[in-house]
Amino acid sequence: MRLSCCLCILVALALLPGVLPRGTLESAAYPPEEKPGERNLAIVVNLNNPVENLSTPELRRIFLGERGHWPNPYGRRITLVMLEPGWPERAAVLSIIYQMSETEFNNYFLHGLFTGEVFVSPKTLASPEGVRKFIFNVPGAIGYLRESDVDKTVKVIRIDERLPDDKGYKFHVPLR
Repeated sequence: MRLSCCLCILVALALLPGVLPRGTLESAAYPPEEKPGERNLAIVVNLNNPVENLSTPELRRIFLGERGHWPNPYGRRITLVMLEPGWPERAAVLSIIYQMSETEFNNYFLHGLFTGEVFVSPKTLASPEGVRKFIFNVPGAIGYLRESDVDKTVKVIRIDERLPDDKGYKFHVPLR
């Protein structure tokens, strides 16, 4: 009985603002990889791509298929790769970069390819590992991964002069 009373008091104290240091209860409730919130979304390209930075409008034009080739001297054809529907990363990209729903996205590319207004249609892959391997093997490829899925086989590029860990970076994946 005393133990349960002590636990109740501790829980009540923890819920009062300022009693425990901020984040103490959160840290205890969730391991770091399971905390509710957001994770950074990295925009990745092939290691040989000399592009280091893109502005958000440039990135949007690339993802919309309005640009078919990387700038010279690289000049390679741009190949966009995306995860299949259902991935939170894809939902984040549709919301942040495309500013479209899944239906609007599909209609945009169907119409654009039919009319010739769009130069490239995204390649859709089933997993982050597939995206990473594809980008590693295709010199003009660009895609996205959670920062935690990035490895040395792909290159993270800056967006608006910011990398995923930089303050003010605006590409995030909601967890829940």
